[in-house]
Amino acid sequence: MIKVGEVLVSDDIRDVEFVCHLEKCKGACCVEGDLGAPLEEDELPIMKEIQEKVKPYLTPEGLKSIEEQGAYILDEDGDYSTPTIGGKECAYAHYNDLGILKCGIEQAYLDGKIEYRKPISCHLYPIRITKNKKGFEAVNYHKWSICSAACSYGKSLQVPLYKFLKDPLIRKYGEGWYDELVEKVETA
Repeated sequence: MIKVGEVLVSDDIRDVEFVCHLEKCKGACCVEGDLGAPLEEDELPIMKEIQEKVKPYLTPEGLKSIEEQGAYILDEDGDYSTPTIGGKECAYAHYNDLGILKCGIEQAYLDGKIEYRKPISCHLYPIRITKNKKGFEAVNYHKWSICSAACSYGKSLQVPLYKFLKDPLIRKYGEGWYDELVEKVETA
């Protein structure tokens, strides 16, 4: 375990090699699981605010799910997440011409329509952040079989998880925090 500021970082973030390989997995992380993408409370007003601008990037089924469930949902554990289509793919996702599931929110961002890239939980995946009752956060690697191609690809390229996810880690914690992480990882 590595402590960076007040955040505990699992050794897996340093040791696991990982690079998303969408041609292999087809964006399965946007389909598999019990719920949509986890959302932080500060993302909720943003999710409402971007609705009109992301609509052109969504499927009719996704739009219907959002209309029925709202821009986000509150689950039985008291956590917020994106709505899903029939309990499967995220309502904000769509398939591209190659059959790869892509994020409609991120596409709107890339096209300059909105300033919000996508939920931080999606940007950080396969990192998951948990918070304890004292307010400390733990940064952990979520190992999932659907990402086995990403692990193989990362290993072949020799890219550790903390380097692959540099931009989202900086987005979440700031550049100074990331620099401290790199220093601690590379001098350990």
